[in-house]
Amino acid sequence: MLSTSFFHVAVTVKDLAAFENFYTKYFGFKRARTISLGEGKELVFMKDAGNFYFEVFPPDEERPIPNVEGDGPHYPGLRHLAFSVADVDAKLAEMGADAVITLGPLAFDDFIPGWKTAWVKDPEGNIIEITQGYVDQED
Repeated sequence: MLSTSFFHVAVTVKDLAAFENFYTKYFGFKRARTISLGEGKELVFMKDAGNFYFEVFPPDEERPIPNVEGDGPHYPGLRHLAFSVADVDAKLAEMGADAVITLGPLAFDDFIPGWKTAWVKDPEGNIIEITQGYVDQED
């Protein structure tokens, strides 16, 4: 099998500045590349401290369905993005009013001791999971 690695998640956003500020401020993203699409529109690649990218597009039309709540949609498709942190409560406190909680925080100690998660909305209404304490199952 040829070597592969995960590259990016593509998103379409109405407010690039708000999206970029949120992910830069709370999750350490920065612009990696900007490509002009003409007519004042641009495609922006944002990269975290590792090798995860957002490919951010401007919209060409309005959202056809309302945003979801909770931990994301329960129909087939992308449910949410997740970020691991050392302390969920501390991250939510750091985010202050920008942490628009849609579900939780919930403790999952019955499955993994110390596993805790909260779900928040980003400025575009996408659901973001903030989690601490997840560990892989031992063989």
